[in-house]
Amino acid sequence: MGKQRPTIGVAFGAGGVRGFAHIGVLKVLEQHNIPIDVVAGSSMGALVAGLYGVGQTPESMEKFAKFFRRQYYVDYIVPKLGFIKGDKVVKLIRILAKGKRLEELPIPVSIVAADLISGKKVVFQDGDIADAVRASISIPGIFVPVTKNEQVLVDGGVLERVPTSVVKEMGADIIIGIDVSSYKSEQKATSIYDVILLTIDMMGREISKHQQLEQAFMINPMVKQTNGLIFKDVDAIIEAGVIAATEKIKSLKEVIDNWEEHNVE
Repeated sequence: MGKQRPTIGVAFGAGGVRGFAHIGVLKVLEQHNIPIDVVAGSSMGALVAGLYGVGQTPESMEKFAKFFRRQYYVDYIVPKLGFIKGDKVVKLIRILAKGKRLEELPIPVSIVAADLISGKKVVFQDGDIADAVRASISIPGIFVPVTKNEQVLVDGGVLERVPTSVVKEMGADIIIGIDVSSYKSEQKATSIYDVILLTIDMMGREISKHQQLEQAFMINPMVKQTNGLIFKDVDAIIEAGVIAATEKIKSLKEVIDNWEEHNVE
């Protein structure tokens, strides 16, 4: 007997605070009853993937996003490997993720990081959610990297900004990729943070051009804010996700219907 419907996976892309646009996309997918069977995320997308896997609704994530402030996650240290130690953010994520482990979640969740030593991506599919997300959000030069065994782990977006290939490996028939790359840079480099973030953004956009799977269904929220560490205009960022998903929802339904037409027995 054939499958009754396709396995649908979502790849949440990196992008700092722009990643809150993922919440808007999720709201639209839920409103249109689009099922999500597997998820993966890089950097801020890893946080959204982890929270969604735990069972946090788009509405609960929106409330969290609106009250999120830098002082909740920043613990500055004398720079050696990074400016931010990251202990505060781990505690916050652990609370939001209800102390869960990846292998305990009702749907498969993959968290993507990058290993500086091997130069390869590292995909977490088990273990503590907070620890995995902490590794994935370790923006080089800003957050202290996570050391695990022989690995030195940094932001997953360095190697795979939108982890569509991971979602494919997880068995998805239809892959929805959400890319929150800033479409127009209005940011001036006025600090070392700006230099680092703008450099990573530039590299990430170029990598994405050659990396995205042809079969991935991409949604690209038009988020104007470029500084990924400034938590402002959250409402506008989430709305950008709503607008982008709404524009694409008809096409997405057609892709799903087409799959079912050719695969359901």
